[in-house]
Amino acid sequence: MRFVYNYPETNGVERDLLDAGRLHEVAVVVERSGFDGFALSEHPVPSARWLAEGGHQTFDPFVALGYVAAVTRRLRLHTNLAVAPYRNPFLLAKAAATLDKLSGGRLVLGLGTGYLKSEFYALGVDMAERNALFDEVLDVLPLHWSGETFSYRGRHFEARDVIARPRPVQDPIPIWIGGNSKLTRRRVAQRAQGWMPLIGSPELIATTRTASIGSLSELADMIREMRDAAEAAGRADGIDVQYSYPDRSISSPTVEADRHREALAEIEKAGVTTVVVSSPTLTTDATQDFLEGFGATYLV
Repeated sequence: MRFVYNYPETNGVERDLLDAGRLHEVAVVVERSGFDGFALSEHPVPSARWLAEGGHQTFDPFVALGYVAAVTRRLRLHTNLAVAPYRNPFLLAKAAATLDKLSGGRLVLGLGTGYLKSEFYALGVDMAERNALFDEVLDVLPLHWSGETFSYRGRHFEARDVIARPRPVQDPIPIWIGGNSKLTRRRVAQRAQGWMPLIGSPELIATTRTASIGSLSELADMIREMRDAAEAAGRADGIDVQYSYPDRSISSPTVEADRHREALAEIEKAGVTTVVVSSPTLTTDATQDFLEGFGATYLV
């Protein structure tokens, strides 16, 4: 099982997003501590109300992960997650291909349909079309990344005999899809390389407009069903499953370490391949202490 560090999310507007440490310095410690990946989320233009009620600041994930790529050598670079309908699919494909090429093939493209109405309005995207737009993205990405000439007619665009170079290093760049719905799991089984289920409070589930997953055993059943569907569809490759570790007490990684090891073993047994952890740290020193403590405790 692999471990990914999600840079601490800064809620509200009173603190600076980099309070937990300058991105390049944190990334170096993440890699040195034994983590497999580094993750950033996305909210390009959230409402002031959402931020005031607990929403979080973000970087542009592609720009920021490019910065992380420049100071690391093996860390996988995760968008956790980028909202696919916000972008023209060709611009999304180009950003992903560029990051993958410059990093030597380290991008994991986590995508979601989005849920914040205010952002859809601000970006001029019809939220009612988000699922149709998402499927267009899944159509276009492999065409763009192929490096061959293609044509595609979308709802709001038409590409005629176009070609994109350079190709990304990975073939394909792994696409991981976030969300808990049956539609999401069907998309993953048919068209993606990974699933990012959302595990959280009832309030979080309601805000993000997705179905609830009530227990680890329920998640395990969903994973089995999804992988069976992928096999039935003729998929020979494996499907990764990401799980955000919910127990915040792991922010003190050496405390009750055996209990956390047992919990992580159960998560792995359920079929999870990647665990995301974060830290509620507010200073560079605290972030480094967490990363080094977690690495020494769970990643050796």
